[in-house]
Amino acid sequence: MITNEPKIKVAILQNYSEAEIVLNGNFRLSDGFSLRGKIVAKAESSLIRLSDSNEAEVSRQKEFIFAADTGATFTVKNVQIGIDFHWERLQEQSFSGNIILHANADSTFNLINEISLEDYLASVISSEMSAAAPLEFLKAQAITARSWLVAMLERKKQNPAAVKTEFISENEIIRWFDINDHDFFDVCADDHCQRYQGISQIISANVDAAIQATHGVFLVYGNEICDARYHKTCGGRTEIFATAWEDKSLPYLQSVTDYSAAHSPVNSEDETRRWLTTEPSAYCNTQDSALLRRILPPFDQETPDFYRWQVSYSREELETLIHKKSGIDIGNLQNIVPLQRGPSGRISKLKIEGSKRSIMIGKELEIRRWLSPSHLLSSAFIIETQDGRDGLPEKFILRGGGWGHGVGLCQIGAAVMALKGFSVTDILAHYFSGAQLQKIY
Repeated sequence: MITNEPKIKVAILQNYSEAEIVLNGNFRLSDGFSLRGKIVAKAESSLIRLSDSNEAEVSRQKEFIFAADTGATFTVKNVQIGIDFHWERLQEQSFSGNIILHANADSTFNLINEISLEDYLASVISSEMSAAAPLEFLKAQAITARSWLVAMLERKKQNPAAVKTEFISENEIIRWFDINDHDFFDVCADDHCQRYQGISQIISANVDAAIQATHGVFLVYGNEICDARYHKTCGGRTEIFATAWEDKSLPYLQSVTDYSAAHSPVNSEDETRRWLTTEPSAYCNTQDSALLRRILPPFDQETPDFYRWQVSYSREELETLIHKKSGIDIGNLQNIVPLQRGPSGRISKLKIEGSKRSIMIGKELEIRRWLSPSHLLSSAFIIETQDGRDGLPEKFILRGGGWGHGVGLCQIGAAVMALKGFSVTDILAHYFSGAQLQKIY
């Protein structure tokens, strides 16, 4: 287990061919050369060509390391956020800390920000949710994000290559997504890892207070830091780890009801239908627009139907979508059948039946990816079909609940708990069964 605050390498840009960076202050290269103002990095073969504000070439190298002088920051234009999700867009973002430009073999490069863990977290908790959210929630988010990140770094020191993340056969594709495959950095800056959108997101004294109050505090179980996952909205009940990732059970990531009154886990398709076609009380079941404006970033507020939602496709639309996402021609889509669900109703294995071919897919994120132009809000959904005159389905209606994988901390539920007066200890004990808080550094 760690004993000191680590430095984190965060990929702001991945696989870019060119980027403009504005150095707001003095940055020193490893050869002692200093730069400030606008610089441009361009990939040329397996090297990076670096030009200064006068468009004069500074150097060509495989890697550049810029050490920031005290108080120096840098700004990057056209940073892509929400990659492949429905809120995808470009932002201009500013950051503190050092810069690493690392060339890839395919004539692209990564722009990496090296920063202390606690400074990194100040941006994460302001990017994942609003910096104006309640203090007790921001504390809970900080401890959760800190624990997940360091647990991931500890796993990375082991043998990530030994952990398979996909099983593919002729009739089955089971795939899940984690981040141990990053070679030259620790985490990306987007939803695939944790949102990290720089110092421009830190607009509240509550953020600094949350970081200071929880500095070096982790969720632990036994002698290990918890792999503490989180998501936007559970939809009334959180999910177990194995529904989204490898087939193992973590005692602190069990399925819990998101309310003081019990909601039983779903155990059949009939129970799932009743669950997802009603709106039982839950901390995350809120349509209070003033509350949501306080706790959600602006682009998350564009998704109002997060507790219960519905999408519809014609058969032809869904056939085209499945072909585009999978590369598989299933012919005429005949049926979509859930084969395995977790206790929140999230599907971990789904069968798609076509006239040419049927195939089973999982886990939850792969299912969400195949059945949406971006991603479905969650894999907790039921399927309703409307038949056409030719005997084939004419329309598929997916009625679902929740936003995200559903494992661990429900962010909207936790924020509502904080507004109701629950402490950070109460919130974390609710979502992480049996875990303890421990100050490590």
